[in-house]
Amino acid sequence: MQIRGVRGATSVFANTKEEILIQTGYLLEQLMKANDMTADNVASIFFSLTEDLNAEFPAIAARKLGFSNTPLLCLHEVNVPGSLPRCIRVLVHLNSDRAQSDIKHVYLNDAKTLRPEFAGDDKS
Repeated sequence: MQIRGVRGATSVFANTKEEILIQTGYLLEQLMKANDMTADNVASIFFSLTEDLNAEFPAIAARKLGFSNTPLLCLHEVNVPGSLPRCIRVLVHLNSDRAQSDIKHVYLNDAKTLRPEFAGDDKS
């Protein structure tokens, strides 16, 4: 078994606790479903947020999904002029027998523009 990188991103409509938790939770659920991911096979998760998001830690959404013993880290994304605002990115370190090319990355909402080839279904 190897550690594989799983990427994803979403955007939020407002800098509120509820919106950050809802959108982060949905992104993680989609990544879990796409990659047979459970709390037991995840080594760690890094979250980054654009500087305009500070109402809540996205790691709380992961804790609510059962990642209570998984190392989680929240960071600010580099503030590049003209970059996508209100964006949450995630890097999951997944223990998996899958080839890296078989890993499914998920990008939702306005974050679809970052990697259109990995665009997923937005939460209705």
